[in-house]
Amino acid sequence: MSKTKYQIIADELKEKIFSGDYPVGTTIPPELQLQKDYDVSRHTVRQSIAQLVNEGYLRKEKGSGTYVDDAYKRSKGPTPKTIGVITTYLSDYIFPSIIRGIEKTLSEHGYSLLLASTNNDYQQEKACLEKMIRYGVDGLIVEPTKSNQYNPNLALYVRLREQGIPMVMINAVYEELESASICVDDVKVGFLAAEYLIHQQHDKLLFVTKIDDLQGKYRMKGFIQACEQYDIQFAPEDIVTYTTETRKQVPDLVKSRLKEAPEITGIVCYNDQIASLLLDRLVEAGYQVPEQISIIGNDDSSLSKVGAVKLSTLIHPKERMGNDAANWIIQAVETGKYGESILYEPELVTRDSVLKK
Repeated sequence: MSKTKYQIIADELKEKIFSGDYPVGTTIPPELQLQKDYDVSRHTVRQSIAQLVNEGYLRKEKGSGTYVDDAYKRSKGPTPKTIGVITTYLSDYIFPSIIRGIEKTLSEHGYSLLLASTNNDYQQEKACLEKMIRYGVDGLIVEPTKSNQYNPNLALYVRLREQGIPMVMINAVYEELESASICVDDVKVGFLAAEYLIHQQHDKLLFVTKIDDLQGKYRMKGFIQACEQYDIQFAPEDIVTYTTETRKQVPDLVKSRLKEAPEITGIVCYNDQIASLLLDRLVEAGYQVPEQISIIGNDDSSLSKVGAVKLSTLIHPKERMGNDAANWIIQAVETGKYGESILYEPELVTRDSVLKK
């Protein structure tokens, strides 16, 4: 059902109260000004104001004006605390499992959840943060957006902290901020993936990683550490990088490198998503996996278990991470004490995509 005009105006006035555009104790614009701004009748404006007065957001003082009030906070009695959750994505890959873990734990403790997604985009992240500020969340769980790049929204995070809102980050951190985090040891992820291929006698490797997220930087570090430890030589061209926007170019870049260096027999991928895409495209191009090319992913997602060739990968504790993040933020909200960061040890899962020699 579409909203009435007076409801639309009431909602917009309420949003300006939440955002601080109309602080408590100040007057809102006169009725005549609201009529002009919204191009509606005086009756419609008065309906909007009457609704907000009834809800406790406004109070009218005869001969003085209509003031922003906070009676709605005092009159409702105890209400469930709300935790804001901002992730890069919502409905695909490993994110539903993480969110399920968060939601389950919050619900068990009587908390509500306000969910938002950035699609790994700074402008969308800004809108998500402003939404959380307007709503007045009691705590925040955040998966950083493009965490390996400068983020123009850092001032908003500082503003949230200045308001005393506890925050924990998952999967990555903004290195510029001192914030607790719950992550997998991504350096070890890169190391173990490369080490496994090396142990299977693959001595010429290709590494495919995402460079706008911090996880990709750390996984690259682990890959390089493994190559140094086992004296595996690699050329600059043996590290193929991509960003959120250029992911679909990866198969062509890899195929080009494999033509230049046919001695490559093992590929370490940033995650199962890119490993699965690459596996399909290489098979289409005539490569045999794992007989010619071995591929290892990361995250132990559902993508690793489908298709004719099941992916070797490393475990991401998806639902456990959600549970731990929810418990961390609940403790911070209820006690004012912030917990320590959590770093999970990755574990290898061997399947069909790596040729064992």
